Amino acid sequence: MAKTLNLTLKVWRQENREAKGRIETYAAKDIPVDASFLEMLDIVNEGLVKEGKEPIHFDHDCREGICGMCSLTINGIPHGPERQVTTCQLHMRKFKDGDTVWIEPFRAKAFPILRDLMVDRSALDRIIAAGGYIDVRTGSAPNANNIAVEKVKADAAFDAAACIGCGACVASCKNASAMLFTSAKIAHLNLLPQGQPERSKRVLAMMKQMEAEGFGNCTNQYECEAACPKGISVDNIARLNRDFMRANAKEGLCF
Repeated sequence: MAKTLNLTLKVWRQENREAKGRIETYAAKDIPVDASFLEMLDIVNEGLVKEGKEPIHFDHDCREGICGMCSLTINGIPHGPERQVTTCQLHMRKFKDGDTVWIEPFRAKAFPILRDLMVDRSALDRIIAAGGYIDVRTGSAPNANNIAVEKVKADAAFDAAACIGCGACVASCKNASAMLFTSAKIAHLNLLPQGQPERSKRVLAMMKQMEAEGFGNCTNQYECEAACPKGISVDNIARLNRDFMRANAKEGLCF
C-alpha cells in the first residue's frame, strides 16, 4: 500500500451565513495514509497560506473523538464512510489514491453556516438548557452510594450520556430532526432516580425547545443511528415518545 495519497478535494466555501456558497477544488498532494482527515486539511491549509490564499475554515478541538466539534459531511455522509467514528478519527487510509473527496458542512435549518465548513450548533445547547438539569438541595449532597440505581437503568443512562452533541444525527436526517439527540439527553436523566422530580417537565420543555429551534420531525428511518459516532440507540426515541405522551396526559394537554 502506498504511504501517501494524492486527492482532489471539492470543498464548500462560504464567507458568512448571508453570502452565497460555492464548491471550490483543491489538490491534496502527498498526504500520509496514517494522517487523520483533519490533519489532511491542515496540510492543505498550510499550502494555501504559503500561496497567500485564505485557508479552509473548519471546527475542531480535542481531535480525540470526544468533543464532537469536527462536524464535516464527507462524500455525503456525516463524519465520513466509517461507522461510529468522528471526522477527527477518520484516517486517510480509508481513501484511495486519486479519489475525489467532497467536503461540506452539516446541513440543517437550525445549523446556520458561520463560514465555510463551520456551522452554529448552539440550538443543541438551548435544548439542553431547557431541561437538562436536576433540582438538588445544595450544601447537603448525599454520599454517591446512598441512592441505589438499578444496573439495567444505569447502563442505559450511561449509553445515552455518551452522546457528544456533534449533530451528525441531524445532518443525516432528511427532515433534519434532532430527536435522537434530544431523546439521548432526556433519557440520560430520566432513567436515573435523581432525575425523576423533573421527568415530565423536562420532556415537555426540551421537546418544545426542539420545535422552536426549527428541527424537523423524525423520519422513522433511523439514518440518525447509523450516522451517530457514539452508536446512540433509537430505542431512546421510542422511550421519549412514550414519556412525551405520559407527560402530556399528566399535564392535561392535547397532542
